Amino acid sequence: MPLVLLLAFFLGWFAVLLGSWLLFSRRRAPQGGPLPGPPPRVSILIAARNEEAAIGRCLQSVRALDYPPECLEVLLGDDASTDQTAAVAQAAMQGFAGSFRILSITDTLGSARGKANVLAHLARAASTDVFLITDADISLPASWVRGLVGHLRPGLGTVTGLTLVAGPRLFDRLQGLDWLMSLALVQMVSDRGQPVTAMGNNMLITRDAYEAVGGYESLPFSVTEDYELFRAVLAKGFGWLNLFEPAVLAESLPVATWRGLLHQRRRWLRGVEGLPWHIQLGLIYYAGYYPALLLAAGLWGGAAVLGILAAKMLAQGLLAGSAYRKVGRRAPLHLLPLFELYTLAVTAGLTGFRFSRRPFEWKGRRYSR
Repeated sequence: MPLVLLLAFFLGWFAVLLGSWLLFSRRRAPQGGPLPGPPPRVSILIAARNEEAAIGRCLQSVRALDYPPECLEVLLGDDASTDQTAAVAQAAMQGFAGSFRILSITDTLGSARGKANVLAHLARAASTDVFLITDADISLPASWVRGLVGHLRPGLGTVTGLTLVAGPRLFDRLQGLDWLMSLALVQMVSDRGQPVTAMGNNMLITRDAYEAVGGYESLPFSVTEDYELFRAVLAKGFGWLNLFEPAVLAESLPVATWRGLLHQRRRWLRGVEGLPWHIQLGLIYYAGYYPALLLAAGLWGGAAVLGILAAKMLAQGLLAGSAYRKVGRRAPLHLLPLFELYTLAVTAGLTGFRFSRRPFEWKGRRYSR
């Protein structure tokens, strides 16, 4: 009986992965409409805390946007930075033809804390009807605003773009492979009509949707503030759209250390724990691959395990190839053997972190929930 159950598990697991690849590879991206003339004014909201090393890169990409600068309102919230974030940002935006302001965030609004509190202040200061939210460690493509705004339609509350981790180190490239394959799976689920999440470093939300939920200051505090906002917007009956296309592909700086990566993933896990039960059940089944592989080693031997690992890398290679191809990038398929070790280490490290009940850090602050 254990042999039959184990075989059924792996057959089902590979059916899910290959089925996801097939559906994703055959998907057609939704077509955005032409922008009205003149283009709508939009507000770009950026929360920053001790980001002097990254904020200049982010704002240079804002200045390079293919959108009339007079239609851009850029609001940067300085969240009690102890470095030169504000000075670097001011210098980077010197002579900008659009509107740019730095807001020093010194108090809290309602239940909002951390990044959510910064965004709550920025949304109150914004003067347009369309909010585009990104992070200080993001570099935006020139087509970003047009790519998001072009998909707006009546009743739509959020439009979520796509983000890829990019950096020169091996650790950086493994994070990039991890992100894009994960987002491809999220996109496949979203395409089936099941909302999963928004992404707080690359998203559009309309003023109507934001104000309908009362803003961040009215939402329960969450370290995954983007998911909390997304869920509240859906509850108000607004539509949503996730995009997987080059026009909205932003690049994020990688997490620099292994410790930082585990703390990032522990924070994300808080959002996963709030997903609908059937999605959580699917994620648990997917994560059961390594325990099942360990069991297979005892029952079937090393040769069978190597064959299962090779099949997994082949299936993931198909998914990665489709994901990178759809955004106009070359998939680093040669990294898949190392990616297997990376995935195993992240899974084991995050599992231990989760059950240790230790607090995690985010932007220099500690959180226990």
